[in-house]
Amino acid sequence: MKKQVLLIMLLIPGLFPVAFAQDNSGKLTLEQSVEIALDNNLNLKRSELNLIGSEANLLESKGQMLPSFSMGVSSGFRWGRSINPVTNDFESRRIGNVNISGNSSLPIYSGGRVRNSIQQSKLNVEVNRLNVETSKNDITLNTINLFINVAFSMEQLNIAKSQLKTSIDQLKRTTSLVMAGALPKADQLDLEAQKATNELEVINSENNLRIAKLNLSQALQLPFNDSFGIIVPDVGVEGLEIGSVGVGEVYGIAETRLPQIKAAELAVKSAEYGVKIAQGGYAPSLSLSANVFSNYVDQSTFMTPDPLLQQFENNLSQSANIGLSIPVFSNFRNKASVQRARVQKRLSEIQEMEARNLLRQDIESAYTSAYAAEQSYRSSLIRVEALGESFRMSQQRFEVGAINAVDFQVAQNNLFNAEADLVTAKYQFVFSVKVLDFYLGNPLTL
Repeated sequence: MKKQVLLIMLLIPGLFPVAFAQDNSGKLTLEQSVEIALDNNLNLKRSELNLIGSEANLLESKGQMLPSFSMGVSSGFRWGRSINPVTNDFESRRIGNVNISGNSSLPIYSGGRVRNSIQQSKLNVEVNRLNVETSKNDITLNTINLFINVAFSMEQLNIAKSQLKTSIDQLKRTTSLVMAGALPKADQLDLEAQKATNELEVINSENNLRIAKLNLSQALQLPFNDSFGIIVPDVGVEGLEIGSVGVGEVYGIAETRLPQIKAAELAVKSAEYGVKIAQGGYAPSLSLSANVFSNYVDQSTFMTPDPLLQQFENNLSQSANIGLSIPVFSNFRNKASVQRARVQKRLSEIQEMEARNLLRQDIESAYTSAYAAEQSYRSSLIRVEALGESFRMSQQRFEVGAINAVDFQVAQNNLFNAEADLVTAKYQFVFSVKVLDFYLGNPLTL
């Protein structure tokens, strides 16, 4: 059940329309719970930061197609015997200088590594975007699951309280009849034991509800206190059915919709570009570079230093170069890089197969569970109706002394268990059908 509920996609708009209203008591609706979970979840924030990081990598990759340019300025003094940068003569005096330079380079050919890096970075951005979408889905689905667990527990508690009330009422009446001598003391003792049992069931249900609320509040990253609660949506089963769509058709539709499948496919393509990038290390690279340089020296051939701008103009030099680098032997670095890239590609292909296999298994489980849940709900509904009538008759017979307290307790416990099973079966049926609707992309409405 839990695994199926975790697969339900964004049920908020259609599945629980009642949950949208703001409650003055401060209790959370399903929509509010999901919003809080998305706002506070650290895994989602981490996924979003990974997306920003991949966008920065894409920007850097695109920049490799452009020429680079840098400028530099340096200044200093020399003492003792050194070469005068202007006269190129050895002199033994203090010489001060200011140097300025500009450098630019442009890659012309690099074995396709730049182009492939850009394509790989684009795919990585899309993969991380899909990962963010997947994280949001996972958070939403987990929140829905925990929210429904609270609703389960609340209904179970209501059933337990109803049974306890019935036991208390019967105990009061039986006590009066025992005191009047109409019934034996044993009937009173049996009902006191039944009342204690029902009180324990209420306590257990309250504890289960508290744990369910705690789990939900922790998933929302909210401090837990006794006032934490939810607005229980009105969930019905009218009009729900599995339909005639088979597992294969459901899978065919789901694999084209879910972000984790798309991300796995793109990860394989990204790894393919990684292999091409690594193979580019075997190719020669061609680049163009240019340089501009000038300097100023406070000790020139004249008695006084030349004006600053005049010296910079006189000492100006330029250069342009074209360079070709041919890899001959790289200490097996290129071979190792290609091997690692191919391993990464194979790992990505395995991860894609795992994602598809997991999706198919989940759909098969959801389909089987939906079918079983429908049968269970129909049977539980009939069982509750029958045991309810049986309990009503047992209660009437007990009141007139036709049966003893033990037989009455058996009828009461049978009805209690059937009602509890019906609650579970109802939610299993509803959400199992919604799982299939999610995979098919159908509107999630009741």
